[in-house]
Amino acid sequence: MSNMDAWQKEPGPRVEGSRPLDHSKVQAPCIVRIPSGGYRLFYTAVGPGKPYPACQGYILSAVSEDGLRFRPEPGIRVAPQPPLPHACLRALAASVTPRTEGGWRMYFEARGPANRPTVICSAVSADLLQWEYEEGIRFQTSGGAGAPRYLPLPDGRGRLTCWGCERGPGECPETAKSVVSAVTSDGLHFEREPGVRLPVNQSECEVSISAAEVVAPAAAGDPWTMFYSAWQDPPAGTEVPVHPSHDPQAVEKGLSADFAAASIAADMAGYRSRIFMAVSTDGLTWGRGKCVIEGAGYGGAGEDAVHAEDMSLIRIEDGRYRMYYAACDAQGNWCVVSAVTA
Repeated sequence: MSNMDAWQKEPGPRVEGSRPLDHSKVQAPCIVRIPSGGYRLFYTAVGPGKPYPACQGYILSAVSEDGLRFRPEPGIRVAPQPPLPHACLRALAASVTPRTEGGWRMYFEARGPANRPTVICSAVSADLLQWEYEEGIRFQTSGGAGAPRYLPLPDGRGRLTCWGCERGPGECPETAKSVVSAVTSDGLHFEREPGVRLPVNQSECEVSISAAEVVAPAAAGDPWTMFYSAWQDPPAGTEVPVHPSHDPQAVEKGLSADFAAASIAADMAGYRSRIFMAVSTDGLTWGRGKCVIEGAGYGGAGEDAVHAEDMSLIRIEDGRYRMYYAACDAQGNWCVVSAVTA
């Protein structure tokens, strides 16, 4: 296995805003190998071409033969559903897995109004392009859950890893977002696993874990590996605007017309996010992680100067891993970039 705590960044963005659907913000990648060859990258985006004024984001896709040069595909893969209170405003952070009965299933974070906890929903597809919502909610916690990552387990079950919050609706501070997990035998019904996989590390000024992906051992005796992104506390005295997805009056304030601008203003208000790696002997109990990818910081150069988060990994032909992750530069521009293991 390649050295998973040493990463080499690859130059340039893999996907960036290039059309009305994704011009304003691009984030939360999910990489999938296409059975016929090449790769499809799902990503969350928003732009002036959104399907209705209050929409806060949806899932798009781009394809590539080599995993580096991607061509955006027309249309929306998964959009929020206005008739569903828990999923009427935003669909984001896809995780795609093959179904035993054929085709594919996508798990994603769904958002409604700010006073409703976020939940994890699902959709199915026969071709990775046309997706159909599945009825119901796959997983939720009392204060919200999001950024799902699905991993097939050796015993035939599947494990969903995500951030989870245990506070009441509208009362979940960023500090409550830790990594939790649930298991399933059929892909639809999930049972929460006891405890927390990884809590926020207050001693290092983490304020939120935004996503976590687990890589299973390559061979018996190898450790389980988790990559997760954590937001760093802003400097003391920094005035941080309320993120529009947390603001119950956002629509009344007119933020539905420019959700991305308000969201980016919150992103840039003294926070930073970085990507960490943790290891485990059983996939349930994790040691504290070490930082493996970070940018140059505010005022620094590079696509990921301020934020590096929401990673998605895939093993490539030469045995190394490639990580795709959301990046934000010092000017507030978001895109998807990549890095490979040493």
